[in-house]
Amino acid sequence: MDPIKNHKTNSIPAPEPEKTKISLSQSYASLLNGNSEWVKTQLTKDPDYFTKLSKGQSPEVLWIGCSDSRVPANEVTNTNPGEVFVHRNIANVCVHTDMNMLSVLDYAVNVLKVKHVIVAGHYGCGGVAAALSKKQFGLIDNWLRNIKDVYRLHSHELDRITDEEQRVNRLVELNVMEQVYNVCKSTIIQNAWKERSDLQIHGWVIDLKTGLIKDQKVSSSGPRNLGYVYELDDVEAAAH
Repeated sequence: MDPIKNHKTNSIPAPEPEKTKISLSQSYASLLNGNSEWVKTQLTKDPDYFTKLSKGQSPEVLWIGCSDSRVPANEVTNTNPGEVFVHRNIANVCVHTDMNMLSVLDYAVNVLKVKHVIVAGHYGCGGVAAALSKKQFGLIDNWLRNIKDVYRLHSHELDRITDEEQRVNRLVELNVMEQVYNVCKSTIIQNAWKERSDLQIHGWVIDLKTGLIKDQKVSSSGPRNLGYVYELDDVEAAAH
Protein backbone atom coordinates (compact mmCIF):
# COMPACT_ATOMS: atom_id res chain seq x y z
CA MET A 1 0.00 0.00 0.00
CA ASP A 2 1.32 3.39 -0.95
CA PRO A 3 1.47 5.42 2.27
CA ILE A 4 1.36 8.64 0.29
CA LYS A 5 -1.84 7.74 -1.57
CA ASN A 6 -3.41 6.44 1.63
CA HIS A 7 -2.56 9.56 3.58
CA LYS A 8 -5.56 11.74 4.43
CA THR A 9 -5.05 15.45 4.70
CA ASN A 10 -7.26 17.81 6.56
CA SER A 11 -8.36 20.45 4.06
CA ILE A 12 -8.59 23.89 5.56
CA PRO A 13 -11.01 26.14 3.70
CA ALA A 14 -9.52 29.37 2.44
CA PRO A 15 -10.72 32.39 4.34
CA GLU A 16 -13.35 34.42 2.55
CA PRO A 17 -12.12 37.79 1.39
CA GLU A 18 -13.26 40.60 3.57
CA LYS A 19 -15.98 42.70 2.07
CA THR A 20 -14.72 46.20 1.69
CA LYS A 21 -17.27 48.81 2.44
CA ILE A 22 -16.92 51.88 0.26
CA SER A 23 -18.31 54.95 1.90
CA LEU A 24 -19.43 57.48 -0.65
CA SER A 25 -18.07 60.94 -0.09
CA GLN A 26 -20.58 63.74 0.26
CA SER A 27 -19.43 65.40 -2.96
CA TYR A 28 -19.86 62.15 -4.92
CA ALA A 29 -23.21 61.33 -3.40
CA SER A 30 -24.42 64.82 -4.19
CA LEU A 31 -23.91 64.09 -7.90
CA LEU A 32 -26.28 61.11 -7.75
CA ASN A 33 -28.78 63.07 -5.69
CA GLY A 34 -28.48 65.96 -8.11
CA ASN A 35 -29.27 63.64 -11.00
CA SER A 36 -32.42 62.43 -9.29
CA GLU A 37 -33.56 65.98 -8.64
CA TRP A 38 -32.82 66.97 -12.23
CA VAL A 39 -34.86 64.06 -13.56
CA LYS A 40 -37.78 64.99 -11.31
CA THR A 41 -37.61 68.61 -12.44
CA GLN A 42 -37.57 67.73 -16.12
CA LEU A 43 -40.47 65.29 -15.77
CA THR A 44 -42.47 67.89 -13.90
CA LYS A 45 -42.02 70.29 -16.81
CA ASP A 46 -42.57 67.66 -19.49
CA PRO A 47 -43.54 64.03 -18.72
CA ASP A 48 -42.28 63.00 -22.18
CA TYR A 49 -38.94 64.82 -21.87
CA PHE A 50 -36.69 61.74 -21.75
CA THR A 51 -38.81 59.82 -24.25
CA LYS A 52 -38.19 62.58 -26.78
CA LEU A 53 -34.53 63.02 -25.76
CA SER A 54 -33.79 59.32 -26.25
CA LYS A 55 -34.97 59.37 -29.87
CA GLY A 56 -31.78 61.05 -31.09
CA GLN A 57 -29.95 64.34 -31.50
CA SER A 58 -29.89 66.96 -34.22
CA PRO A 59 -27.62 69.76 -32.97
CA GLU A 60 -26.72 72.63 -35.26
CA VAL A 61 -23.62 73.57 -33.25
CA LEU A 62 -20.29 71.91 -32.48
CA TRP A 63 -18.58 73.48 -29.47
CA ILE A 64 -14.81 72.98 -29.17
CA GLY A 65 -14.06 74.41 -25.76
CA CYS A 66 -11.70 74.31 -22.83
CA SER A 67 -12.00 71.55 -20.22
CA ASP A 68 -12.23 74.17 -17.46
CA SER A 69 -15.18 73.35 -15.21
CA ARG A 70 -16.38 76.96 -15.24
CA VAL A 71 -17.33 77.06 -18.93
CA PRO A 72 -19.90 74.32 -19.70
CA ALA A 73 -21.29 74.82 -23.19
CA ASN A 74 -25.01 74.42 -22.48
CA GLU A 75 -25.03 76.70 -19.45
CA VAL A 76 -22.99 79.43 -21.15
CA THR A 77 -25.29 79.48 -24.18
CA ASN A 78 -28.54 78.72 -22.30
CA THR A 79 -29.24 75.72 -24.52
CA ASN A 80 -30.80 72.35 -23.76
CA PRO A 81 -29.38 68.83 -24.03
CA GLY A 82 -29.37 67.80 -27.67
CA GLU A 83 -28.73 71.29 -29.04
CA VAL A 84 -24.92 71.48 -28.80
CA PHE A 85 -22.42 68.75 -29.70
CA VAL A 86 -19.37 69.20 -27.46
CA HIS A 87 -15.64 68.49 -27.52
CA ARG A 88 -13.39 69.90 -24.81
CA ASN A 89 -9.68 69.78 -24.07
CA ILE A 90 -7.05 71.81 -22.24
CA ALA A 91 -7.10 75.35 -23.69
CA ASN A 92 -9.41 74.47 -26.64
CA VAL A 93 -6.57 73.40 -28.92
CA CYS A 94 -7.31 72.19 -32.47
CA VAL A 95 -4.35 70.51 -34.13
CA HIS A 96 -4.11 68.18 -37.11
CA THR A 97 -2.48 65.41 -35.03
CA ASP A 98 -5.34 65.13 -32.52
CA MET A 99 -7.43 62.21 -33.76
CA ASN A 100 -9.91 62.70 -30.93
CA MET A 101 -10.79 66.24 -31.97
CA LEU A 102 -10.74 65.35 -35.68
CA SER A 103 -13.07 62.40 -35.11
CA VAL A 104 -15.54 64.63 -33.28
CA LEU A 105 -15.25 67.27 -36.01
CA ASP A 106 -15.79 64.72 -38.76
CA TYR A 107 -18.83 63.21 -37.06
CA ALA A 108 -20.35 66.60 -36.30
CA VAL A 109 -19.85 67.99 -39.80
CA ASN A 110 -20.48 64.94 -41.98
CA VAL A 111 -23.00 62.95 -39.95
CA LEU A 112 -24.82 65.43 -37.73
CA LYS A 113 -24.50 68.16 -40.38
CA VAL A 114 -23.92 70.96 -37.87
CA LYS A 115 -24.03 74.47 -39.29
CA HIS A 116 -21.69 76.15 -36.81
CA VAL A 117 -18.35 75.11 -35.33
CA ILE A 118 -17.38 77.32 -32.39
CA VAL A 119 -13.92 77.38 -30.84
CA ALA A 120 -14.51 78.79 -27.35
CA GLY A 121 -11.75 79.96 -25.02
CA HIS A 122 -12.02 81.93 -21.81
CA TYR A 123 -10.09 84.67 -20.06
CA GLY A 124 -7.91 83.50 -17.19
CA CYS A 125 -7.26 80.13 -18.87
CA GLY A 126 -4.80 78.13 -16.77
CA GLY A 127 -3.48 76.25 -19.79
CA VAL A 128 -2.65 79.45 -21.63
CA ALA A 129 -1.02 80.93 -18.52
CA ALA A 130 1.06 77.76 -18.11
CA ALA A 131 2.18 77.95 -21.73
CA LEU A 132 3.50 81.46 -21.13
CA SER A 133 5.68 80.27 -18.26
CA LYS A 134 8.98 78.41 -18.29
CA LYS A 135 7.84 75.84 -15.73
CA GLN A 136 7.66 72.13 -16.47
CA PHE A 137 4.37 70.48 -15.59
CA GLY A 138 4.88 66.96 -16.95
CA LEU A 139 3.11 65.26 -19.83
CA ILE A 140 0.95 68.30 -20.45
CA ASP A 141 4.03 70.25 -21.58
CA ASN A 142 3.79 68.45 -24.93
CA TRP A 143 0.22 69.70 -25.31
CA LEU A 144 1.01 73.23 -24.16
CA ARG A 145 3.69 73.46 -26.82
CA ASN A 146 0.90 74.08 -29.32
CA ILE A 147 0.02 77.25 -27.42
CA LYS A 148 3.68 78.22 -27.17
CA ASP A 149 3.70 78.05 -30.97
CA VAL A 150 0.87 80.59 -30.99
CA TYR A 151 2.93 82.81 -28.70
CA ARG A 152 5.90 82.53 -31.07
CA LEU A 153 3.74 83.73 -33.97
CA HIS A 154 2.56 86.76 -31.99
CA SER A 155 5.52 87.42 -29.67
CA HIS A 156 6.09 90.86 -31.18
CA GLU A 157 2.70 91.96 -29.77
CA LEU A 158 2.62 89.92 -26.55
CA ASP A 159 6.10 90.93 -25.39
CA ARG A 160 4.98 94.57 -25.36
CA ILE A 161 2.23 93.87 -22.82
CA THR A 162 3.69 94.35 -19.34
CA ASP A 163 0.62 93.44 -17.27
CA GLU A 164 0.65 89.67 -16.79
CA GLU A 165 -3.13 89.22 -16.68
CA GLN A 166 -3.61 91.27 -19.83
CA ARG A 167 -0.87 89.33 -21.58
CA VAL A 168 -2.48 85.98 -20.71
CA ASN A 169 -5.88 87.21 -21.84
CA ARG A 170 -4.52 88.50 -25.13
CA LEU A 171 -2.90 85.14 -25.77
CA VAL A 172 -6.28 83.55 -24.98
CA GLU A 173 -7.77 85.61 -27.81
CA LEU A 174 -4.94 84.89 -30.22
CA ASN A 175 -5.06 81.20 -29.39
CA VAL A 176 -8.77 81.08 -30.25
CA MET A 177 -8.09 82.83 -33.55
CA GLU A 178 -5.30 80.42 -34.48
CA GLN A 179 -7.39 77.38 -33.53
CA VAL A 180 -10.22 78.64 -35.74
CA TYR A 181 -7.66 78.89 -38.52
CA ASN A 182 -6.52 75.34 -37.79
CA VAL A 183 -10.09 74.04 -38.00
CA CYS A 184 -10.55 75.81 -41.34
CA LYS A 185 -7.34 74.25 -42.67
CA SER A 186 -8.51 70.72 -41.93
CA THR A 187 -9.51 68.50 -44.85
CA ILE A 188 -12.81 67.83 -43.05
CA ILE A 189 -13.90 71.46 -43.27
CA GLN A 190 -12.41 72.15 -46.69
CA ASN A 191 -14.17 69.16 -48.23
CA ALA A 192 -17.43 70.08 -46.50
CA TRP A 193 -17.23 73.60 -47.93
CA LYS A 194 -17.08 72.15 -51.44
CA GLU A 195 -20.49 70.58 -50.87
CA ARG A 196 -22.16 72.97 -48.45
CA SER A 197 -22.61 76.71 -48.13
CA ASP A 198 -24.21 76.70 -44.67
CA LEU A 199 -21.17 75.74 -42.58
CA GLN A 200 -19.49 78.47 -40.55
CA ILE A 201 -16.52 78.45 -38.15
CA HIS A 202 -16.41 80.96 -35.29
CA GLY A 203 -14.12 82.03 -32.45
CA TRP A 204 -15.39 83.10 -29.03
CA VAL A 205 -13.85 84.11 -25.70
CA ILE A 206 -15.88 83.90 -22.50
CA ASP A 207 -15.31 86.52 -19.81
CA LEU A 208 -15.66 84.70 -16.49
CA LYS A 209 -16.04 88.01 -14.65
CA THR A 210 -19.22 88.88 -16.54
CA GLY A 211 -20.31 85.59 -18.11
CA LEU A 212 -20.54 87.32 -21.48
CA ILE A 213 -19.17 85.99 -24.76
CA LYS A 214 -16.83 88.08 -26.87
CA ASP A 215 -16.99 87.24 -30.57
CA GLN A 216 -13.45 87.43 -31.99
CA LYS A 217 -14.74 88.41 -35.46
CA VAL A 218 -12.90 85.61 -37.25
CA SER A 219 -15.93 83.75 -38.61
CA SER A 220 -15.33 81.90 -41.88
CA SER A 221 -17.71 80.23 -44.31
CA GLY A 222 -15.19 79.28 -47.00
CA PRO A 223 -11.49 78.74 -47.71
CA ARG A 224 -10.85 82.14 -49.27
CA ASN A 225 -8.99 83.47 -46.21
CA LEU A 226 -6.54 80.55 -46.15
CA GLY A 227 -3.09 80.82 -47.64
CA TYR A 228 -2.86 79.19 -51.07
CA VAL A 229 -0.66 76.41 -49.71
CA TYR A 230 -3.57 75.21 -47.55
CA GLU A 231 -6.10 75.16 -50.38
CA LEU A 232 -6.71 71.59 -51.50
CA ASP A 233 -7.90 70.31 -54.85
CA ASP A 234 -10.07 67.25 -55.16
CA VAL A 235 -8.36 63.93 -54.45
CA GLU A 236 -6.83 62.52 -57.66
CA ALA A 237 -5.12 59.27 -58.43
CA ALA A 238 -1.37 59.54 -58.55
CA ALA A 239 0.00 59.76 -62.07
CA HIS A 240 1.88 56.70 -63.25
